[in-house]
Amino acid sequence: MGDDRGTDPFLMLDYAAPHEFAPNEARSPRGVGQHPHKGFETVTIAYHGEVAHRDSSGGGGVIKAGDVQWMTAGAGIIHEEFHSEAFSKTGGLFEMVQLWVNLPAEHKNVAPHYQHLAKENIPVVQLPNEAGHLRLIAGEYAGTQGAADTYTEMNVWDVVIHPGKEAALTLPANHSLSMVVLRGEAVFNGKERAGAGQLVGFEHGGGEVRIAAGSEEVKILLLSGVPIAEPVVGYGPFVMNTAEEIREAIHDFNNGRFGNI
Repeated sequence: MGDDRGTDPFLMLDYAAPHEFAPNEARSPRGVGQHPHKGFETVTIAYHGEVAHRDSSGGGGVIKAGDVQWMTAGAGIIHEEFHSEAFSKTGGLFEMVQLWVNLPAEHKNVAPHYQHLAKENIPVVQLPNEAGHLRLIAGEYAGTQGAADTYTEMNVWDVVIHPGKEAALTLPANHSLSMVVLRGEAVFNGKERAGAGQLVGFEHGGGEVRIAAGSEEVKILLLSGVPIAEPVVGYGPFVMNTAEEIREAIHDFNNGRFGNI
């Protein structure tokens, strides 16, 4: 994903496709060690497996299957993410998505914090005609509000379409729109096909999109939002509006202003 209007406010998507891990008896768990972020949010969606995290704000915990962690890096944070102790011991299926969500200039220096969205607290809405269901991580559908608090208007939905069924979803005209197929093969608006691991972009976010499943269930991550439409200057784990702000972020990190774990 890029920073153009086609995906704005979503900056990046990293999909760890389903992978079976053997039990890990080594002293060091698999994962990513301490690293900084500033100026945006990371959203970790756990479909299978578990991730343990710690950060320099004093936060920490385990993101379990079905949970979502919405971390606002804001003014600057250091964190680490590893397979949880329990998952390392047992092994098993691991599948995750991590999104980078941009923050508008006025909120880029907000105090870092995160929202732990437990599986049981994320609303699930049935689609008409028993076509499937929506899991509302963020945004709004048919009068139901999603679990996450966001700085700008967006939808982050897990969409499941049952075999042989079709669902019609209407999105606001002022939203960008893209979808990632996680499982099965989907047919969009009766013509375009996409399979697991493919990202589908839409020129116009608004209006009705029809999604049909063939002989197997389709699972999709839908991302739509009002574009922030501000300059995006990225340097590694920092996303700001100007090169000068990037230099300031590097200076602050090098001088310990992001704290310590």
